[in-house]
Amino acid sequence: MRPELKQATELLRRNTPEAIEEAIGLLQNTVYSFSMKICGHPEDAEDTMQEVLFRSLRHLAKIQEPQALAVWLYTVTRNRCWRMRRKSANAPRHTVALDELMPDDAELGRLLEDAATGPEDNLLHSEQSHLLHQAVLRIPAPLRMVLVLHDMEELSTDQVATILGLQTGTVRVRLHRARLSVRKEMAQLLDALNSSTNKNPSADKPSKNSRKAMHKGSTKRPAACRELFANLSEYMDGFVEAPACDQMAAHIEACPACVAFLRELRAAIDRCRSLDIPCDSAVAPRLRAILTQEYLRMLGMGAINNFEHPVTKSSPREFNKVKKEA
Repeated sequence: MRPELKQATELLRRNTPEAIEEAIGLLQNTVYSFSMKICGHPEDAEDTMQEVLFRSLRHLAKIQEPQALAVWLYTVTRNRCWRMRRKSANAPRHTVALDELMPDDAELGRLLEDAATGPEDNLLHSEQSHLLHQAVLRIPAPLRMVLVLHDMEELSTDQVATILGLQTGTVRVRLHRARLSVRKEMAQLLDALNSSTNKNPSADKPSKNSRKAMHKGSTKRPAACRELFANLSEYMDGFVEAPACDQMAAHIEACPACVAFLRELRAAIDRCRSLDIPCDSAVAPRLRAILTQEYLRMLGMGAINNFEHPVTKSSPREFNKVKKEA
């Protein structure tokens, strides 16, 4: 779970105007960032943030635990995003088979070469974030929702299952497919970027040594590798029982291709966990002021002298007016 939600819950318990304003600011950024990861359009994310927070104000005082706040907030936001999401032009029109998400021989060769020479990271953090966001938006919406909730918003499998109304086993299957999908999309975007800037056409080809390492023992390894790739998320997240886990670990240690693939998949998950998309600084402060004033009005606490807006009954229409003025 995002630490912002734990902090927001604690701030709301203090029940002071300053703490409430800070808590609403944290919730504002959380809802906007989540909405952007799902829908990818700033206007849709802003509209979702405004409506969800305004409709949630009367419930905030009743929520005492961060887990309950997370389930409530993400459920409401997910429903709103689902209704208004726009279909990505790059998203696949059908469910991608698991075999299509596995690396082929050429890709494994490149991964082995990167492992031998040491991966270079020449992209700026902002450019990495942009490419990752594009990769996330390119995967099917049901997979994207699970990936964002679990790996980006840091919710548990059980919490994701509750929010989406799914069985935990279904969540785990979708999560693994989502991780493989975003890894593949990210790799393709990076390859396209490198191809546009790389003047040496042979740089993307696997070296002779890496190809030998890849094909060594190829008569025995493909089936075992495929089984490993199909269960990597369970292995990484500690969902594999001890005997099977030991077998997978032994295979990985003896298989350079699996080591390279596991390293890249873990890197993709780490990038997902670090992605954050803050709300527009030109819009956020005034909306936060209105939300805070409305929450105080509901609690019967009156106005805050240092706020620009008087205590009046607000509405999403007023939020849209503020947004246009900003």
